[in-house]
Amino acid sequence: MDDLRRIVAMIEKAIETNQSRIIGRALRHNGPLRHEATKEVLTEAVGIYVPEGDTKAALLAQIACLPETPPPPVAEGGAQAGSSGVAVAGAAGGEADKMDEDAPAKEAKTLDEPRTTILPEVEVYLSLLVLTSLLRHSELGAQSLDAAQALFLKVQNHNRRSLDLLRAKTFHYLSLATERAAGGGRAGGTQALAALRPTLLAAHRTACLTHDELGQATLLNLLLRSLLEEDLVEQAYKLVAKTNFPEKASNNQFCRYLYYTGRISALQLEYGDAYEKLKSSLRKAPQNPGVAGFRRSVQKLAVIVSLLMGEVPERAVFNQPDYKKALAPYLELTVAVREGNLSEFNKAVAAHKAVFVADKMHSLVVRLSHSVIKTGLRRINLSYSRISMADVCLKLALESPASASMVCAKAIRDGVIDAQIDHESGCLVSKERTNVYATNEPQRAFHQRVEFCLTVRNEAVRAMRYPADAFKPQPKKKEEPAKTEEEIAKEIEDELEEGDL
Repeated sequence: MDDLRRIVAMIEKAIETNQSRIIGRALRHNGPLRHEATKEVLTEAVGIYVPEGDTKAALLAQIACLPETPPPPVAEGGAQAGSSGVAVAGAAGGEADKMDEDAPAKEAKTLDEPRTTILPEVEVYLSLLVLTSLLRHSELGAQSLDAAQALFLKVQNHNRRSLDLLRAKTFHYLSLATERAAGGGRAGGTQALAALRPTLLAAHRTACLTHDELGQATLLNLLLRSLLEEDLVEQAYKLVAKTNFPEKASNNQFCRYLYYTGRISALQLEYGDAYEKLKSSLRKAPQNPGVAGFRRSVQKLAVIVSLLMGEVPERAVFNQPDYKKALAPYLELTVAVREGNLSEFNKAVAAHKAVFVADKMHSLVVRLSHSVIKTGLRRINLSYSRISMADVCLKLALESPASASMVCAKAIRDGVIDAQIDHESGCLVSKERTNVYATNEPQRAFHQRVEFCLTVRNEAVRAMRYPADAFKPQPKKKEEPAKTEEEIAKEIEDELEEGDL
């Protein structure tokens, strides 16, 4: 109860001093309370802070649905992540740290007397706390959906800038409650999100009109996830093309946006752009254990995209403790692609098809068969100066020498191998390799690294905070005219006379 008092005091202080950033700081300390709030604490808090009326009666009725003994803490982002396993990042983000020491002690010791008035921000915060407590219990799906819908209507009726952060969290929990209450597994959740999409689109339009950047970022991610769950890649691509992600959005929402846009780019065959976005998402994602699921999902997609680009991920990626078990099927794929063994690749795909379908990666994995053939051709090109098409067919496990000839011709045309086909003898003749340092490849690689460093530097500069008046011209102070020697001598004589007296 003491933590709840401190958070409410910080919210009230934010409204009193007109500093909305304090609300974000308060919500960063809400994590432990959100997972451990009991029925008794919530009842006491509503009894103290919420005045008599319909709102108080509704909140008490919702709290009455909670069981007496709370369940063990569960990551609330699990269901929201869906098949991709994305841990949902809140609109504010950040790790819970110590409470601010500069907060006055008297704010933490609020008298437990019933309030006659309540700020909309405090009311919405307490409603969110009750809603998250309902979401911890899977059997209370209908009650949590009713509470989320009532809270959504409440925040939409207020046009206060200080409510932006709480409103964004409301959008997120409305989507989560809708998916959990639908039932029917993943298919039922996808249909429920599709039914909710018009409401989210209307809310996004309102957020754009009111310049609610936090709401825009949250709603855009929810819409992208809903479209990708239904495999509506073209609509998701158009949504990204016609909207702008706000620059002042939280880091966690930006990480999610990079993941979704990277997934769209991968499905649109733009592997280079997708890989850059996924690497940026991994680099910016928080390192606390609560978002390990999100990092795993991003890393899975990054491995597939890297293989589709013709690159082999480093073995250290698969040996990390957080990724080792989840990336085991992808390691088998990587080994098969690296060796260019099409039969081993087909065995790995057949053995782990259920995993790839659950991760929404199967369509991308199927494309890897061409990469396996290309890798095998590169190895053959390096090992043999001349080889028959029958042997190429045997090594790549193709259907016939004719199909091997067509595959080699396409690889030569695409620049995968530097060779030529001798049709008379039915052989693949490799050309001598040129010195790579005589080409533009080193310059291209150096340019990529410099561009990456400049991007990191520019993002760091944009993320810096500056004082509000840093760019305003400061009034110049009037300089006093310099004293003459006579005035200085006169002042010294006066001081000496005062000392004699």
